[in-house]
Amino acid sequence: MKIFNISFAIIFILFALLQYNDPDPYLWIPIYGYAAIVCILNARNKYDRFAHIAGIIFCIGFGVKQLFTRDGVIDWISKYQTENLVQSMKATKPWIENTREFGGLMIILLVLLINILMHKKSRS
Repeated sequence: MKIFNISFAIIFILFALLQYNDPDPYLWIPIYGYAAIVCILNARNKYDRFAHIAGIIFCIGFGVKQLFTRDGVIDWISKYQTENLVQSMKATKPWIENTREFGGLMIILLVLLINILMHKKSRS
């Protein structure tokens, strides 16, 4: 799990750095920074259940918002026929940005869940 957490800490740090040119870096740099810090703590065997639960609650809550918001994930699927997400971001296509952000939240959520499950497994 140490390699897993170090790898994702590096990935989340890179994600945070890539947010510099984002329309809302003040939001996404701390989100990815938080995920990186949790992974670093796990890699150092300093598991914090509260940090994981708080991150999971945040990702689920914000993820639900990204699903149902105007030009969110559901609109990307239904109105925009799952338009290619790897094209350049344009202000005229906010559904691409919202869907990418949802994907980032789901990656964080998955990593946090894996850490919780592996911590429980190692304790038993």
